[in-house]
Amino acid sequence: MKIYFGHSKKLNFKEELYCTIRESKLNSEHEIIFPHESENAFSTKDIIKTCDIMIAEVSFPSTGLGIELGWADSFGRSIICVYQKGAKMSGSLKLVCNNIIEYKDDKDLIDELDQILNRKI
Repeated sequence: MKIYFGHSKKLNFKEELYCTIRESKLNSEHEIIFPHESENAFSTKDIIKTCDIMIAEVSFPSTGLGIELGWADSFGRSIICVYQKGAKMSGSLKLVCNNIIEYKDDKDLIDELDQILNRKI
């Protein structure tokens, strides 16, 4: 599956998210696109339009991420929201998300995503 993985810039995303996902089996099983991994600029809206699923790390509020979630919803993409245990997630995310996952560590995040993605939401 082609997966766009959005997040807030407040998250230490390169270390806490990108490395975790790239070093997991999810990376070899799916085409995963991160917004700030490449120096090459691309249209996030166009990428989301071509993806099967959007995964959003929502531990921190973010206007930009909210816009991306709106695009994904309007394009009819499945949306999975993930957040770190103890973070306060916005209740309005329940209106657009197909699945919401609270995770306690990297292993837990990968295990939970693997289970959901194998169900082919």
